[in-house]
Amino acid sequence: MPRSVNAVASKAKRKKIMKETKGQFGRRKNVWTVAKNAYEKGQVYAYRDRRAKKRNFRALWIQRINAAARLHDMSYSVFMGKLHAKNIEISRKVLADLAMNNPEAFKAIVDAVK
Repeated sequence: MPRSVNAVASKAKRKKIMKETKGQFGRRKNVWTVAKNAYEKGQVYAYRDRRAKKRNFRALWIQRINAAARLHDMSYSVFMGKLHAKNIEISRKVLADLAMNNPEAFKAIVDAVK
């Protein structure tokens, strides 16, 4: 009996991955083995960087809060310590946004913790 292969499903799988790698440079876009490796590596990077993005944004928020706090003669760590001591619960994301876009509101928060 001849060997049965599911060519339809195999071609569909290859076609799906080739569609995902469209637009990449060199053989990554049109050679199956290279494209498959590029696709898999891209998925690994996407998974990793969804987590790294959260760390990067937190670091950015801390830098912005620190810069704004230093305009009011206070370091980031002292400012956050006093916020927690006064039981003022505002996220770093909101504090950074206030520091950038609404400096008078940030100054009011600084005055409240001093």
